[in-house]
Amino acid sequence: MEETRAKRVDASARMRAVPIAVTPEGFWCCPSPAALHKSLKNNPHHHGGGGNHKPPPPTPPPQQHKTTTPSAPPSRAPSVLSEPVAGDAPDEPPPQPAAAEAEAERHKICVGFGQPETSDVTVVLYGKEGIAVRMSVHGDVLRRSSAFFAEKLSSSSSSSGSGGHGHGSCLEIHDCDDAEIYVETVGLMYCDEAKHKLLKQNVSRVLRIMKVAESLGFHACVKSCMDYLEAVPWVGEEEDNVVSSIRHLQSKAYGVSPLLKRITSDNLKSPTDTLALIMEMVLKSTDDRARREMKALVLNLLKDSNHCTDGSSDISSELLYSSCQGCLDRLRLLFSEATGQEFSVELTRQITLETDNLLWLVEILVNQRICDDFVALWANQSEIEELHGKLPVASRHTVSCITARLFVGIGRGEMLPSKNTRLLLLQVWLQPLIDDYSWLQCSCRSFDRKLVEEGIGQTILTLPLEDQRSMLLAWLGRFLKLGDNCPNLQRAFEVWWRRTFVRPYVSQAR
Repeated sequence: MEETRAKRVDASARMRAVPIAVTPEGFWCCPSPAALHKSLKNNPHHHGGGGNHKPPPPTPPPQQHKTTTPSAPPSRAPSVLSEPVAGDAPDEPPPQPAAAEAEAERHKICVGFGQPETSDVTVVLYGKEGIAVRMSVHGDVLRRSSAFFAEKLSSSSSSSGSGGHGHGSCLEIHDCDDAEIYVETVGLMYCDEAKHKLLKQNVSRVLRIMKVAESLGFHACVKSCMDYLEAVPWVGEEEDNVVSSIRHLQSKAYGVSPLLKRITSDNLKSPTDTLALIMEMVLKSTDDRARREMKALVLNLLKDSNHCTDGSSDISSELLYSSCQGCLDRLRLLFSEATGQEFSVELTRQITLETDNLLWLVEILVNQRICDDFVALWANQSEIEELHGKLPVASRHTVSCITARLFVGIGRGEMLPSKNTRLLLLQVWLQPLIDDYSWLQCSCRSFDRKLVEEGIGQTILTLPLEDQRSMLLAWLGRFLKLGDNCPNLQRAFEVWWRRTFVRPYVSQAR
């Protein structure tokens, strides 16, 4: 609403009935530009400049049509009429100025509210989409409902000297952004309870109504919109749209707090405490399928949160490492129990569960870029490594998945442990990994042999040359005995070979 102007109404203006769009919920609304074009196309005599057709035969004066909505009495239904168009004029109208031609090109619509014969005010909307809407309304209704109209009608009455009633006055509103919603909002001023009219409307439309109502000072409608938004679900992008639409209303007495409480809380507990509770519940879950699904969900949510905050997600490393230490303690206890009795299916299941929990925690640590300390923690688990060799391979092989994941992470640069930690990891856990290698290939669906071999080789190649020599010669002896049941590190062996036997001679020659 960029501009408003008051003037007298031309009582002799002729009107012609045109279609009106009525929604299934009983709302009447201004026809859309597309509907108007379709209507004009189907009725050629509505087009201007029709010099090749004859004027229509005389007909009785058209009566004002009333469209009754399901939820309102007939006396309050709007009537929609069109202004006379060029087709009603003689075949060759006299030339018009540019401003008059632009005005003639507008699609003109008239809407009546309540009892049209008792209306005393005309409001003309000039929409940006090329539609001019003339509304026949009642001044007392507009003054009672809208602070904007109360002010405009008061100033119009004072200037015309009509004693405050504004009979025959007209308000022009230019550059109206949403003429359809504007007309609908004015219609809501005639309803005893606007909230009932908003039922079955979508969130997007209610936000549009609330925006117009707020600009008109129609406080009852804004409150009804707020009550509607507080009660209905927000789906997808609707949440952002609702929040952005209501934040500027916080300083006004519209009751914004109940809506904002859906996304914020004054007594919200620490995110770290909440995450600790969630992780504890997931780690202690007794249903395998539910545990797998929630692990995948929480991991993906943490990844998304990390991306949204540019890697600065505030997740406590103490919380994660405390969970890791708890899993390691339980795993050590299970290994001790398994070595003191015969093979137990239940012990194997529990070992597999703790191993899977550790792998999940490792993925979270990698995502948070704080996995370096876990490499050192795992490399120092000499007690678990000693017990590892005493268990049947069917019970213990899943533990080597943790070692394989750490080698892959070092090879990818996802974790940056120190040189001594990398060497200790190889010295403690490479042999157990080789011992379980055949079982890993057959029993673990997620095991990627090429990826693991590349990670082991890259980890060895990050060590000093002498350490590379000792590790690769030890590997060579095992590979020549085990073949495919041993990791194939030939690519790392080639790199070490060139570093040892080729490069020194090239340097001397230079």
